[in-house]
Amino acid sequence: MASRVYCTYFDHNYLPRGLALYHSLQQHAPGAELWVLCLSEACHRALLQLTLPHLVPVRLADFEAANPDVAATRPSRSQIEYYFTCSPAWLLFVLESNADAEWATYLDSDLFFFASPDPIYEEMKDAAFGIIPHRFARGLEDQRRFGIYNVGWVSARKRGDGIAALRWWRERCIEWCYDRVEGDRFADQRYLDRMPEAFSGVHVISHLGANLAPWNVAGCRLEWNDGRVEIERRYPLLFFHFYGVKRSGDYYFNSHRVYHAPFSGLIKKRLYMPYAAALAEAERLSVSLLPGQQPETIRKPVAGNLVDRLLNAVRKGRITVYRWLDIVTGRAIAVR
Repeated sequence: MASRVYCTYFDHNYLPRGLALYHSLQQHAPGAELWVLCLSEACHRALLQLTLPHLVPVRLADFEAANPDVAATRPSRSQIEYYFTCSPAWLLFVLESNADAEWATYLDSDLFFFASPDPIYEEMKDAAFGIIPHRFARGLEDQRRFGIYNVGWVSARKRGDGIAALRWWRERCIEWCYDRVEGDRFADQRYLDRMPEAFSGVHVISHLGANLAPWNVAGCRLEWNDGRVEIERRYPLLFFHFYGVKRSGDYYFNSHRVYHAPFSGLIKKRLYMPYAAALAEAERLSVSLLPGQQPETIRKPVAGNLVDRLLNAVRKGRITVYRWLDIVTGRAIAVR
């Protein structure tokens, strides 16, 4: 089988998410190489200490030295805008740095795999470039202003048409990449909208189990069947995009409320609880690697029931009323 490599980027604040992604990828695609663009020196030091197999950490300064035209945009952009600018250049850097790689795939660091990504590559067997749609659920049509496709998964093949599309994307992001909608542009993402018509070999991934997310889960029927989550009784869940998961005190909160998405018992037990467990384990490991980066906790009074303690936390500004409601209604996941 031709070599497939993956890449992502994150700083020390996102290290637990990045580690959760790495371990889920290794579980379901053993031996898959994951390159990490370390957006802070603390992140790079931590990954070097871990010496994880098949993980290649790269310092941001080293990437910038190889991409001076990308680095030149940094003073004119916010931190997140600069990171967006790096996306296609980082993907191209990884593809060109691996002599044996046929495919390089960019992954957002908040993805988590539940099965092998093989079905996606089977879909892309004749393609040169792979992009994945948001598939916004009904009622979220206004979100399309941010793009038809999601940068959570982008694949480029080492052949002429794949490289051409990737280089075009890289050039566009150097020209303009800001965290706002302006005409037909938004960050690094809306450039993908033009690709199916502008380039041959661009494949739109159709597998419903790829990139299930808070913004599209309301439009899918999920079932637990034969030890796995299935979508529409046909597609196994491959990976979920855990966008917006945040820890506050002793709980993890999701972004389902923002997208008016359901949070069924199946979603909680089969998706979010495994992810929360992976994050908690990664956070415990990160504490020893990142001195001074202790997880935030809610200090509990000696006495009082759960509701009293949470109301006290709301009064002191440690959690919002919405998060209090998520806890008491069971939508939040307790840190284990």
